[in-house]
Amino acid sequence: MQERDFSQNALKVFFSYYKPHRKLFMLDIIMALIGVGADLAFPWATRQALHNLLPDRKFTAFFTVMAILFAEYILRSLTVYIVTVFGHELGVRVEADMRADIFRHVQQLSFSFFDTHRTGKLMSRMTTDLFEITELAHHGPENVLQAGLTLLGAIVILMTVRWELALVLLFILPVLLAVVISLRMKLRKASTYVKEETAEINAAVEGGVSGARTVKAFANENVEMEKFRVSNERFKKSKRVYYRWFGLFNSATEFTVAAMQVIVFAVGGYFIMKGRMDLADLVAFSLYVSIFTTPIRKLIFFVEQFETGRAGFERFLEIMRTPAAVEDAPDATELETVTGDVEYRDVGFHYDKGPAVIEHVDLHIAPGETLALVGPSGSGKTTLSQLLLRFYDVTEGAVLVDGHDIRSVTQASLRKHIGIIQQDVFLFADTVRENIRYGRPDATDEEVAHAAMLAAIHDEILAMPEGYSSFVGERGVMLSGGQKQRIAIARVFLKNPPILVLDEATSALDSVTEAAIQRSLEELSSGRTVIVVAHRLSTIRNADHIAVIENEHIAEYGTHEELIA
Repeated sequence: MQERDFSQNALKVFFSYYKPHRKLFMLDIIMALIGVGADLAFPWATRQALHNLLPDRKFTAFFTVMAILFAEYILRSLTVYIVTVFGHELGVRVEADMRADIFRHVQQLSFSFFDTHRTGKLMSRMTTDLFEITELAHHGPENVLQAGLTLLGAIVILMTVRWELALVLLFILPVLLAVVISLRMKLRKASTYVKEETAEINAAVEGGVSGARTVKAFANENVEMEKFRVSNERFKKSKRVYYRWFGLFNSATEFTVAAMQVIVFAVGGYFIMKGRMDLADLVAFSLYVSIFTTPIRKLIFFVEQFETGRAGFERFLEIMRTPAAVEDAPDATELETVTGDVEYRDVGFHYDKGPAVIEHVDLHIAPGETLALVGPSGSGKTTLSQLLLRFYDVTEGAVLVDGHDIRSVTQASLRKHIGIIQQDVFLFADTVRENIRYGRPDATDEEVAHAAMLAAIHDEILAMPEGYSSFVGERGVMLSGGQKQRIAIARVFLKNPPILVLDEATSALDSVTEAAIQRSLEELSSGRTVIVVAHRLSTIRNADHIAVIENEHIAEYGTHEELIA
């Protein structure tokens, strides 16, 4: 995959996407040039026939020229087919490359990015916006080249037919340009407005669909419909604004083009009546004027297409130019074998410019030990576990694994050695097997089944309609809370990391299920360094050490017996 510098000028970035597909691009351009030649040849041949062949009744020569023109337009049709098929193939490839780039970049962005961006809006940038860019990528260079060369060729030939009429066209052309330029900025703003409201309505739809069960549970369908209605009305308004400006743009340019044709015909008629021009020249000139106006219309269409595509591309670049808050250092090394020694050394953290979440935290967990973090909601327990995984970077101090500052090693190699089970388990809309295999994508079916046995979920999976091939539904909705937790545990058994983070892993379960899951977690924790995040002291009585977090600091530290004494 080609690496691109997204800090460059937007135009340079855009054209860099053509480079891997230069053969298709050149084919598209060559076919477009052949089309320009065919368009310019017809009026020239018509003029020659009217001047030299028809008056002298040269039947053979005349019909030979017509046959050549017919063959030429067969070729023209072939070029149209090639431009349509392979040009769109080029556009689709460019779109696919952009989508791959933005998806890869979003995957690399830090938690802080997702904290502030709605899923529906991101989806809009990856789908709707990129579709508009596809059309621009296909038609943009081709339309500009075709239109530019056709205009240039038509003007040169028109000057040889009747320079006075050509000058009339050239005087009218600046009027058309003035209309286009004056309305272009309005189109740009309107197009950006549409993109923003499209993202809003996509976000509203995504929220309503993903939260459908909560909506139904609270009988709030009408509330969601009202939210959607507001978003939908704003979307409709943005479209109305856009099409009003586009309508004005179209009507103004069409009027100018039509006026150009009428004025040329009127002046040509005047020259004929004065004996300064014959009918054959006026016919040829009129044909060239038609050819002259066609690329103008094409350029007008391109302006609309450009503004739509530009708005999408700018939104694409906005994401691509967003730096990851957590990045590997240029000299980051791979974290190889890990024993599980974890240390928090005078750690402090705050979100952006917000207040401190934790301050001056010093903790040490020896290999194979279990440390429990206990405290009220919002005290910073989960934040401490997320700092270990480098979901966020510390703002003060350092976190060390086996004596290595985790900022000095690659994120991928660090996370390879850490397993995490959270209260809110995320399962993909896939089979049970593939959700367990997510812990180690190259695992065999036998290894997946063994991990399920260790997590005490194997028998329940076999009892499902299709066993390990059973579909779990969106976010695992077809499974119970206990089943989802056990699959998450099996996933970590399969990964087999030396360090384990349990973040409120059983707090949402009933007491019976929690007791059963706790046995699986104890089996999973054996021989590993474990950090347990919990609200209640009773859930972590077997921990080697317990740290009570209050008011951004460690308020108490000791064993279970010491803390309840």
